[in-house]
Amino acid sequence: MQSASPSRTALRVALRRAAHQLYDAKPLVFEDPVAVPILGDSYAEELRRTPTRNPDRKDRPFSVALRAFLVARSRYAEDTLAQAVSQGVSQYVVLGAGLDTFAHRNPYPQLRVFEVDHPATQQWKRELLEDTTLSAPVNLTYVPVNFEEQSLLAQLEASGFDTKVPAVFAWLGVVPYLTLEAFRATVMFLASQGAGSALILDYGQPRSALPFFEQLAHDSLASRVQQAGEPFKLFFTPPEIAAELSAFRSLEDLGSAEINARYFADRADALKVLGNAGRLLSAWL
Repeated sequence: MQSASPSRTALRVALRRAAHQLYDAKPLVFEDPVAVPILGDSYAEELRRTPTRNPDRKDRPFSVALRAFLVARSRYAEDTLAQAVSQGVSQYVVLGAGLDTFAHRNPYPQLRVFEVDHPATQQWKRELLEDTTLSAPVNLTYVPVNFEEQSLLAQLEASGFDTKVPAVFAWLGVVPYLTLEAFRATVMFLASQGAGSALILDYGQPRSALPFFEQLAHDSLASRVQQAGEPFKLFFTPPEIAAELSAFRSLEDLGSAEINARYFADRADALKVLGNAGRLLSAWL
């Protein structure tokens, strides 16, 4: 089996989650004891060189804020999942899973986890896991989907997903990389799921909606992901995404002020979300 090429975007997210475990003040916003081990020896040096390691550095405020947003995003998803599980939901689908570690920390014996991603990305994750002492989760099912050739619904059903009962769908770090057509096709599928299902996603506001200095930060990040071969394509304002999700109810759309109040208040370090670009959203059927 040829070694799979990692998604640089997925790797950067995993590095920042791991850096949070090592370098930020306690209590952590997102406790993830698997975040460092899953990277193994392959990325240990890159983790040591993570430029966002010190939240008190004044010369990299947007790099630190990006880490804050990423760990808040994961925490928000798992907080929402906990609420759904308390209401009887027994299926959790991670769309664009990358190196997501929830399945390795799953505290709910009745919850089945479906990780959806490109086959090459899933192969890369499995190769990393082979080099660790992490055990294979009992309730995890990998769902490889090449979206250019395969149907998400067909692949999920073939993997044992039950479309007749509610599920939680975490769609993190994906929306900005989609075309509008692909976004709407996925939303249509999600909106067809059972009552009680939930959707969690993050999205970015368009450059034109940002103040000048945030536009510069946006341009810098957009340039980096472009160079990694994974360019940004899709942005929304809050009213625009609310209109796209009109089939859902109880939308909660959080900006930086709400995220900081919920997850970063009274910290001993300077870790917090900055600016207006990134937002977190949950919605229910």
